[in-house]
Amino acid sequence: MEKLITTEDRIFVAGHRGMAGSAICRALERAGYSRILTATREELDLLDTSPVERWFSKHKPTVVVLAAAKVGGIHANNTYPADFLLDNLRIQTNVIETAWRSGVRRLLFLGSSCIYPKFADQPIREEALLTGPLEPTNEWYAIAKIAGIKLCQALRLQHGFDAISLMPTNLYGPGDNYHPTNSHVLPALIRRFHEAAEAQLSTVTCWGTGTPLREFLHVDDLGEACVFALEHWNPAAGELTYLNVGTGLDQSIRELAEAVAQATGFTGEIAWDPTKPDGTPKKQLDVSRLNALGWQARIPLDQGLNSTVALFREQLQKELVRLN
Repeated sequence: MEKLITTEDRIFVAGHRGMAGSAICRALERAGYSRILTATREELDLLDTSPVERWFSKHKPTVVVLAAAKVGGIHANNTYPADFLLDNLRIQTNVIETAWRSGVRRLLFLGSSCIYPKFADQPIREEALLTGPLEPTNEWYAIAKIAGIKLCQALRLQHGFDAISLMPTNLYGPGDNYHPTNSHVLPALIRRFHEAAEAQLSTVTCWGTGTPLREFLHVDDLGEACVFALEHWNPAAGELTYLNVGTGLDQSIRELAEAVAQATGFTGEIAWDPTKPDGTPKKQLDVSRLNALGWQARIPLDQGLNSTVALFREQLQKELVRLN
């Protein structure tokens, strides 16, 4: 089957320094795409419309992957709700609208599984979008991502703009943020258990009850999924323009903490603080649509977790890890 993008395409990956964006760049390079366009935050402020328009006019990308976003965990979302909403809306609108007006041929918008209702039926199908209330601890980010999905859909419906979206589950792997309060659950656990193991602590206390169920996808699997979708997925009229990306498997946060403890060599007790929020009780994606197209995740959690901990420690020694 003929691919929908070619090695002649100039592919702009917005957010190439982030965990997802860098994985997408690696996957594109592995697939033979060499005309990858990138811009650092210093070179291009995606929050400002005019520089974005000038950059597109100068570099003329033919394909765009929008992986840039303001991201963070429960604490960050609760503390900076306006920032999460405003910044993500501005980034999305600037890049997506400018791509359309500049004649970009194909665009992939990277969303998040937090777009789905807190109590959606499990596993979560794409049709669950906008069928119930969101999880309050990340609703600002989720609302921005929903707006991005709908903007892509609206431009496709009204103007025939070839914009598609992927909704990944919780990501982990190279390039993650290990900030003590603004990181997501898995990197936060890796840092906490690593430091506890190094200090030979007897106890590590984790947020919540440990009962919520979560699904985790290695970011290199996401990168491969993005390339696959760009090459092969062309929604017909009336079909959904966004698809879930994940493993289809989940485990409890308690099980995850125990796996991280083992991977980092922590042998003490794991305690739980039920006064801290748990977030959504269960979040497992139905990935049958993307699987039916011919893609599925390849990296098992235990393998990915061990390699991530090893990389974290290696980069920590070289002072290459984002800790603050």
